[in-house]
Amino acid sequence: MPLFLRIAPELHLKQLVVGGLERVYEIGKCFRNEGIDATHNPEFTTCEFYMAWANDKELLTLTETMLYDLAREVGGSPKVMLDVAGRGEIEVDFTPPFHVISIPERLREAVHPLDLPDLNSHESAPALLEICRRLGVDAPAPHTTARLVDKLIGHFIEPDLMQPTFLVDHPHIMSPLAKQHPTKEGMTARFELFVAGKEICNSYTELNDPTEQRARFRAQAEARKLGDGEAQMVDEPFCEALEYGLPPTAGWGIGIDRLVMFLSRTHHIRDVQLFSVVKENKALAREDPSGTAAGDSARETSPASL
Repeated sequence: MPLFLRIAPELHLKQLVVGGLERVYEIGKCFRNEGIDATHNPEFTTCEFYMAWANDKELLTLTETMLYDLAREVGGSPKVMLDVAGRGEIEVDFTPPFHVISIPERLREAVHPLDLPDLNSHESAPALLEICRRLGVDAPAPHTTARLVDKLIGHFIEPDLMQPTFLVDHPHIMSPLAKQHPTKEGMTARFELFVAGKEICNSYTELNDPTEQRARFRAQAEARKLGDGEAQMVDEPFCEALEYGLPPTAGWGIGIDRLVMFLSRTHHIRDVQLFSVVKENKALAREDPSGTAAGDSARETSPASL
């Protein structure tokens, strides 16, 4: 039977809320076949929780309070010294309130005098790709609107977010599981928290309309056909669960490994994981007379990196 590694526990936890568990959380392992660097590992530990009758604004305040208390408990102060690549040692202050930045507003400022097209239209992809090319933003295929907007955010916004900062007003094309913003058309009720240029937390008010959820899943499936391997597939059991009724709910997730890195003043994610993955050394594999694959060698020696 076909089995899968999960990228997040999200859909199953929300089905539990539908079933009557109005406050549910899980701490566990997830897997995403993405890059390996100082702050990324394909297998990582996450904490996710879902709270019925709450919204993203309430969880934003909860996040500020939680991280402030954690920093004081672990290090005796809300201020943490971090060694940031390219910037040296900086002091990060977890004292609330954190900074808040609107994605569309900051992107308009960044690409000026070029015009920013509709961030929710699939037809905007060519215009966004041209902006990337003219402004020197690395944007490999697939060239979908969601991917290109993400590349612009990663180039112009994220690297400057040294102090704890919430990114808000995400286009719904980037947030297929988040509810529409109550007052801003085309935006979602979502926030991401960045520290030292890296995301550590993601949260939003959950989309609980099964008809809208199916439509967004189908749009994601179309993006997947265009080559976006990270696009969400249609999950019919989840849509069916929504038909039974998901109360107004807010969800929250944080990368525990990266958070531990910051609070323990550690410079590499492998130093807070027992069995981290290291990159294959292809040159070593070619030179190894034993014929041992580099990947096997890396797996055998990775615990020693601790």
